[in-house]
Amino acid sequence: MKIAFFINDIHTEKDNYTTIRLARRAARIGHEVVLVGLSDLIYESDESIAAMVSRPQSKDYEDDAQLLAELQHEDSALERVNLTQFDVVLLRSDPADEVLTRPWAPNSALLFAQLLANQGVLVLNDPTHLTDASNKTYFQTYPEIVRPKTAISCRVEEIKRAIENFNGKAVIKPLQGSGGQGVFIINQDSQANLNQIIEATIRDGYAIVQEYLPLAADGDLRLITLNGRPLQVEGVYACFRRFNSTGDGRSNISAGGKYEMATPDEEALKVAEAVAPKLMRDGMYLTGLDIVGNKMMEINVDTPGGINMAEDLTGKDFSGAIIADLERKVRLKQMYGQQLTVTELAVL
Repeated sequence: MKIAFFINDIHTEKDNYTTIRLARRAARIGHEVVLVGLSDLIYESDESIAAMVSRPQSKDYEDDAQLLAELQHEDSALERVNLTQFDVVLLRSDPADEVLTRPWAPNSALLFAQLLANQGVLVLNDPTHLTDASNKTYFQTYPEIVRPKTAISCRVEEIKRAIENFNGKAVIKPLQGSGGQGVFIINQDSQANLNQIIEATIRDGYAIVQEYLPLAADGDLRLITLNGRPLQVEGVYACFRRFNSTGDGRSNISAGGKYEMATPDEEALKVAEAVAPKLMRDGMYLTGLDIVGNKMMEINVDTPGGINMAEDLTGKDFSGAIIADLERKVRLKQMYGQQLTVTELAVL
């Protein structure tokens, strides 16, 4: 199987990223693996899609760090390949990382991905619906029962009105963002700085204001889904609890949060059940649900992370399960050809 991973840039990848774990697992099995930066795509005059790519040179690496070190080495050269001849493209770039320096890059890459899908390449998550999910407004299209009460605006007075409606306790964050960046907890202690917080949040556009859920003080659950359902291997869920013991209020690992093994309770599984139909309809093959109690705080459809952490905590081969599932999809695609759309294949 030929598999390409779309990433922001090989030099900004980190060895604790799920993408690197998946790439190492696929290479170890013997699949042809390449990583593609968002600015390295090429539309050919014959209408095929090419790219300058980074390619692992071995099948066996001691760990993720060794693979990434090879790809980022100063002597590592990019190679030109025809992506139209690949079986699978996994879209793993984070649009939030491009907002300030390369705002054109994520949408351009999604359009390239749509062209590849039209030419018969299995592209996941479905690039058309990922375009629809370009910011957190997409979250509001999921069932109301699993969402916190939310307001969205870039007007200071409207944001303050929403906070008042939530009894002065709320979470405010940029509409475009990830990893806990620019997230503020609004309460009595932060009211004195409210104007500065709002101005900082709306500096680059709309802000999203959510009611504060008291259970969030204990952290949240990251539950990874595959084909619209919670990912399990040998009865163990790809799930962990993220928390912050510093009083920061953010549980994201990239924001200094910690993590521990967790099994989703009945409420979390009901949340996953409620969002499954839309995940499947939208071709959201691999996602990360961030759950607090019976509510979903966020859904990561661009670069759902945590596979490496789930594996390290449980000893289960979640990355291997994902690669095996991709192999199955490629077999189905070969059997059915154009009878199955990308969106259908994404969650079969």
